[in-house]
Amino acid sequence: MGRKLRFALYFGNRGFMPAELIEGAREDMAKAVADAGYDYLMMDQEATRYGAVETREEGRVYAAWLKSHEGEYDGVILSMPIFIDENGAITALQDAGVPILMQAYPDEIGKMDFKHRRDAFCGKFSVTDVFEQYQVPYTVMKPHVVHPLTKEFAQNLHDFAAVCRVVNGMRRFTIGCIGARTTAFKTVRFDEVTMQRHGINVESLDLSELFEFVRAKSEDDEKVVQKKLVLENYADFSNVPEDKKSMLAKISVVIDEYIEAYHLDAIALRCWNEMETYLRVCPCVLISEFNDRGIAASCEIDMCSAITMHALKLATEGPAACLDWNNNYGEAPDKVILFHCGSAAQKLMQDKGHVTSHKMFDKGDPGSGWGTNEGRIAAFPMTYSNCKTENGKITIYFSEGEFTDDQIEAAYFGCAGVARIEDLQEKLLRLARGGFKHHTTVARGHVKAILEEAFRYYLGYDVVSIDG
Repeated sequence: MGRKLRFALYFGNRGFMPAELIEGAREDMAKAVADAGYDYLMMDQEATRYGAVETREEGRVYAAWLKSHEGEYDGVILSMPIFIDENGAITALQDAGVPILMQAYPDEIGKMDFKHRRDAFCGKFSVTDVFEQYQVPYTVMKPHVVHPLTKEFAQNLHDFAAVCRVVNGMRRFTIGCIGARTTAFKTVRFDEVTMQRHGINVESLDLSELFEFVRAKSEDDEKVVQKKLVLENYADFSNVPEDKKSMLAKISVVIDEYIEAYHLDAIALRCWNEMETYLRVCPCVLISEFNDRGIAASCEIDMCSAITMHALKLATEGPAACLDWNNNYGEAPDKVILFHCGSAAQKLMQDKGHVTSHKMFDKGDPGSGWGTNEGRIAAFPMTYSNCKTENGKITIYFSEGEFTDDQIEAAYFGCAGVARIEDLQEKLLRLARGGFKHHTTVARGHVKAILEEAFRYYLGYDVVSIDG
């Protein structure tokens, strides 16, 4: 996003409650947010009574202040130091347009006299009830009440920041569809109008144009020379012929130019078989490198996978990968080999990948498949997801598992890893009956709850569970 996430801070009030508790909350929350590594905006203490909001009129003051800072904040933290007034809160925040985290202070045993008692435990329900009535989306997390200066709230902030990144990054973004859908793969059909209705702009780019731009590039072009160096540093190109390295560099430069010209946040590339037939390379390592530097890139024109890869990237602040549900792992019912030819980002791999010639293409057309980035996926906890476009809706699932350090024999080509997923066989049945594709997308870390929060409550996708 080009800067640290920034939260607008909101503090509620109710006239008969102790004002000094509000003053303490302003100090606590500012410290909590700064300590967590984020920025904040806070309305001046003189703007309203105690710098908090109680009445509808004070709510209008806060809403005007928030409007004056539009575009400067990524989410709002609604702090309830006490049992606050819900009318002021909804007036202030009904047009905030960003995720809103509800935080309520706990009471302390021994401090339950009128001077110190907060009653925010109860008051939180009054606020959430009214926000439900107005259909204003908000986020609640466990525990129900939490002090800002605790490790529990620090985790809440971390998770809420991820929700904000996903929501704000997914509301409006652009995917480049580079090439037509491969004829053989009806599984990657998509509905462009449905995507647009969910804020996803699709820019369709023809492979023939890309080929012409590539052929027009000179090997001495400075961008091509620099790109070749980037690629050689990125993966092990030691066995790749020079002309193939130059061709891969040219393709990458042209796609970079598309990304800049069309402001692409993600891409889906038609990766076979025209590139292999006419340009004599396979673009797997290019897709790998795009993902590694933050451009979500799927292969086989899988536009739906590009959507979930972009979401996973936003949630985890790391790369995602598009992988096949490819092989059983012996007799282990909860293990599966997830694979693709070589498009996984290096950050998700055990070691630096080795660029080879694609064994499937070499079988019928030797030397046409240089560009697969072979290796193994590292062991890490992971979240996996995919979606489909159907009848005007985007239906999406999220689940979690882990990549293990189980070995896959050396003769197994491509980039793959063994994933352990609890109750896998039941989940595979639900994926099949749900009409989901042979791909899933994965990223490092367990972020299912964050993604479900963002997509169910803020983005309006049809979120389904495959976890039973």
